[in-house]
Amino acid sequence: MSVRDRLDLYPPIGPYREHRLTVSGGHTLYVEECGNPRGRPVVIIHGGPGGGCNPTMRRYHDPDRYRIVLFDQRGCGRSTPHASLENNTTLDLVEDVERIRTELGINRWQLFGGSWGSTLALAYAEAYPDRVTSMILRGIFLVTDAELRWFYQDGCNWIYPEAFAEFEGFIPPDERHDLIAAYHRRLTCDDAGKQLAAARSWSVWEGTTLSLIPEPERVARFGIDAYALAFARIETHYFVNRGFFCRDGELLINADRLRGIPGVIVHGRYDVVTPIKSAIRLNQAWPDSEMRIVADAGHAMTEPGIVHELVRATRNHSIDL
Repeated sequence: MSVRDRLDLYPPIGPYREHRLTVSGGHTLYVEECGNPRGRPVVIIHGGPGGGCNPTMRRYHDPDRYRIVLFDQRGCGRSTPHASLENNTTLDLVEDVERIRTELGINRWQLFGGSWGSTLALAYAEAYPDRVTSMILRGIFLVTDAELRWFYQDGCNWIYPEAFAEFEGFIPPDERHDLIAAYHRRLTCDDAGKQLAAARSWSVWEGTTLSLIPEPERVARFGIDAYALAFARIETHYFVNRGFFCRDGELLINADRLRGIPGVIVHGRYDVVTPIKSAIRLNQAWPDSEMRIVADAGHAMTEPGIVHELVRATRNHSIDL
């Protein structure tokens, strides 16, 4: 397939309805609906955790065919309180997704998510398999110890040594044996200035590594104060708690619960944030999934090859029948 033949995003659209949904633990979620109110329901699950949704995420589904639901998870984007870690766990987020479904009067829906969005989609599908018509997942992230160590301690630093030197250099040498914990301490301290400095360092490291071809504009966006603070605080909160899962690899252990749910897994061959091994393992544990490896892509959902495969998956008229 030539580059010219690749599918592109649908034209920009805005929401036809917006909601402020009060959920447990003092949180209020921003929820929006786009596309066709009578179309096939799909919920877009953003990454991070703490990343928030953005207008580009509305554009992977045909707005004439789909009722597209997006929401900002607890503590990020337009949800409030901003950057809050109180009552913010994976179980809380799973129940939030289910609450959104019931509030919107949706019986069953497609799950569409990447990176942490794939994590939360899998956790929801394993808890509520009867509510899922299909899944389209990208950049598989299972929140295993091996994955966390690869990206935040020893692995990806062999590929991005200059950027990692800045990320690691923010932390004193005697704390560098556990960078997630060291950043978490600073992001939860009482000094707002120290929190923000740590947030920028944490977020810029991730923004630098997302795509095969560098995108300076993305790195700059990741360093914006409000975004960086929610992103870094919530990520480190989840990662020091190993995703709030009871066992390492729990999503794979429970993958038998996905039986009967059709799905597509899209993964960049050169994804250094969430290496492809996790996607292969998920595909092997989930017989109803189809694996699509993009030969010239990293982790970002906006890379052309990733866009093509995601849009191709949403155009599959049989996936939700």
